[in-house]
Amino acid sequence: MARIGKYAADGVDVKLGDLFSAFCGQICRSSYNNSPFVEIADLSSGKFRGPRGFTLKNLPHGCIHTIGADGVGTKTILSVAAGHPEWAAYDLVAMTAMDIIRAGGLPVGLSNIMDVNSLGDGPDSETYGYCVRAMEGLRVVAKESGLFLLNGETAELGSCIGSEAPNAILSFNWGSVMYGVYHPQKMIYGNTLAPGQVVIALREKGFRSNGISSVRKALAIKYGPEWYKNPEALPDIVAAAVPSAQYDGFLSHLHGWAKIGGNQLTPLVKMHLIVHLSGGAFKSKFGEDMLAPQELSANLKHLFDPPEIMRKCAGWRGFSGSECYNAWNGGQGALVVVDEHDADFVLGHAIQYGIEAQVAGKIEKKQDYTVRIVSKFDGSEVTY
Repeated sequence: MARIGKYAADGVDVKLGDLFSAFCGQICRSSYNNSPFVEIADLSSGKFRGPRGFTLKNLPHGCIHTIGADGVGTKTILSVAAGHPEWAAYDLVAMTAMDIIRAGGLPVGLSNIMDVNSLGDGPDSETYGYCVRAMEGLRVVAKESGLFLLNGETAELGSCIGSEAPNAILSFNWGSVMYGVYHPQKMIYGNTLAPGQVVIALREKGFRSNGISSVRKALAIKYGPEWYKNPEALPDIVAAAVPSAQYDGFLSHLHGWAKIGGNQLTPLVKMHLIVHLSGGAFKSKFGEDMLAPQELSANLKHLFDPPEIMRKCAGWRGFSGSECYNAWNGGQGALVVVDEHDADFVLGHAIQYGIEAQVAGKIEKKQDYTVRIVSKFDGSEVTY
């Protein structure tokens, strides 16, 4: 016992870590029936550290396993400062699921790694409570998104994990690996883009997990270097920490994955391209990666208005209209390119999933490649 006590004094509480791991194991087990595409094999004999595995079911022959890795980044600082550590779970799922979906795949489950500065002084501490709330958030979003939670890892890393807020209730870094499948006949490469196709924007009411360094800088400019404990800043901190919108169920449905027992290889609608919007994505992921090689352009006159907190941060940080779209999504978390006659179908199904969507513009054939945006921040025309 003395050895464990000294280890705890040095920053690692083994007993508290085991308690949290056991709790996380319960969270995982509660997710085993979330996905109709997975059969979980629990070989743990009831032990939270025991082995688990999975097999796939209800999928077309020829599916290929894949994984995608990503994390929440520094947005965890905002989630904690806002008093909503559970929101970070939505960002975690959004950042990993979309990497699989945008290529035509289907995400089915994930494993996560939560590295913390400390789990707290005990199970009744506020820090430990925040850890529990974060993991509860993952349980909820996994249920909503039809994902299983296979396993995970939590480590108390002391000074290796810090925060802009030195006395934050919780300092943590959260990453995950998303499991999914591709099928060679369902891939979305963007190689069928053509003039006249429409670009549909999917509404995002927050920042997702991109450009948060600039958000924190903007808050510091407005509310001072200790913005995270300024009571006047709290409403704006909460607005900036709003969790990412989840598009995975909607896009998987459009792509035909939900047709269990039917022809899953045939999508409900042909999506020529899906772009997950992050910092600089209009120029890089959309323009340089997809349009330029095919000598195509896009004219996006009707993007969504940015959230009010994004406008505020742009003003505090002194961003121009183009800089806003270089750092942030501008009010849309994804773009979907479809044939013009399919646009109303996509917009109608978006409503069923509680997603705001609108036609933002069209694909064009131009001698010189451009992506043209009418900035919703200052009305300027932004051209890449």
